[in-house]
Amino acid sequence: MKYLQLIVLALFNLQLTQAQSSKKINLDALSEQFAIKSFTDFYQLHSLPNDAHFPADIEKNVQWCEGAFSKRGFTTQRLSTETVPLLLAERKVAKATKTVLIYLQIDGQPVEASQWEQESPWKPTLKEKDENGKWKIIPYEKLTTEKVNREWRIFVRSASDAKGPAVAFLASLDALQSLKKDPNYNLKVIMDFEEELGSPRLPGAVTKYKQELKADQLIIFDGPRHVSNQPTLSFGARGICEITLTVIGPRTPMHSGNYGNYTPNPAMRLAQLLGSMKDDEGRVTIPGFYDGVAISDQEKNILAQVPDKEDEIKKFLGVAERDNIGSNFQESLQYPTLNIRGMQALHVGDQARTLIPARATAEIDIRLVKSSDPNRLIALVKSHIESKGYYVIDREPTEEERLKYPRIASFRSSVSYLAFQTPFDSECGNWLTKAMNNAFGKDPIKIRTAGGSIPISPFVITLGIPAVAVPTVNADNNQHAENENIRVGNYIDAVKTFLAILLEKV
Repeated sequence: MKYLQLIVLALFNLQLTQAQSSKKINLDALSEQFAIKSFTDFYQLHSLPNDAHFPADIEKNVQWCEGAFSKRGFTTQRLSTETVPLLLAERKVAKATKTVLIYLQIDGQPVEASQWEQESPWKPTLKEKDENGKWKIIPYEKLTTEKVNREWRIFVRSASDAKGPAVAFLASLDALQSLKKDPNYNLKVIMDFEEELGSPRLPGAVTKYKQELKADQLIIFDGPRHVSNQPTLSFGARGICEITLTVIGPRTPMHSGNYGNYTPNPAMRLAQLLGSMKDDEGRVTIPGFYDGVAISDQEKNILAQVPDKEDEIKKFLGVAERDNIGSNFQESLQYPTLNIRGMQALHVGDQARTLIPARATAEIDIRLVKSSDPNRLIALVKSHIESKGYYVIDREPTEEERLKYPRIASFRSSVSYLAFQTPFDSECGNWLTKAMNNAFGKDPIKIRTAGGSIPISPFVITLGIPAVAVPTVNADNNQHAENENIRVGNYIDAVKTFLAILLEKV
């Protein structure tokens, strides 16, 4: 009789387990529930300054992440570099045959606190739009004490780029735990604390810790969704290299009345030099700059499937006309760029003075595509400068050089990382597409190459694994600028997206 009771009880438990497993998970309700629970973690992590120029601040972020992942059953290991470490968190699953590596960025851009419309760039501040369309501050506690409005936004540095997605991933792990489920693959999470510096130590670290980072697939939880704010997958990203160009003028700034019309003005010469690099339609005029870039008709058809609306993009940007590179927005992203990201000579506004500058500097970045050789492009820019009569050096000129050469330019360059691109129909792409379809009831928008750069090529090249980015934040998030923010609805959808990926069998 006792054994019969045990058999009946075992059958009942089996039926209960089967019923629970067959019950459809309400991803929307679960994601919102755990997103709301995570806003405390969101506040804590975002309150830590994370400019990688200040290693002491980064250390606090590393420690916070160690604690957060340890609490969720991960082992953590610091991967040392010459500066701050990378952090690797790992959680193994019984009988798993594959490993997925997830990339998270934790550092952020520098801030100019006076330009932020709140108490501090490091204090998460909840805002909603008033009747005039202006953002007004409301209590942060509303996120946990009232019904959440998906149109609210949280303003703080790294809200979207990319601590927000990192905390959303932690929330998805908590949601998964509540279901008493595990993914069917091992998890490795690599956290980068120098991404905004160009991840200069990452390539060496990936080579040094190749075995520790070994995985079958790489997914990147970073970047904005398509401007339509529909679920998105990005299968590539441009690389980036940098140039600092300084045109040398007189030894010191000179009085523009006493020496004007006699002393060459380096700011004017720099403007002329930069202007010679592009035509009126925005195309780079340096011979050979676009060599090697070819877009087939099939690829053009794929790019045309992205639901871009040119008029809406122009309205979003506040411009009447676009540069004439490629037939549309997606095609324009398939070419390398030559961007002036900053210029400096002397003073403007209330500080302006009647002086001829001693020097004028331009910071230039070149966004790379898959076919780009960064060293070749840098060499082309340097040769162009020389063709305009400049004596090019990588240091301060000597007195002899000042008196010998009519035009002198200092030229320094660096390569951060290369572009990467993964086929749409790769195993990784198909797996993520299925997960996104299960979450949102439709296939995601698929981007061939994102406009921004993320330091993924060292993983793809050194580890030999495919990579796909899963962007979740709102496109109008002001990343890198003042008043960076994340839309609450996008944050909740990020939790939903990551949970769907954790539930999808690889």
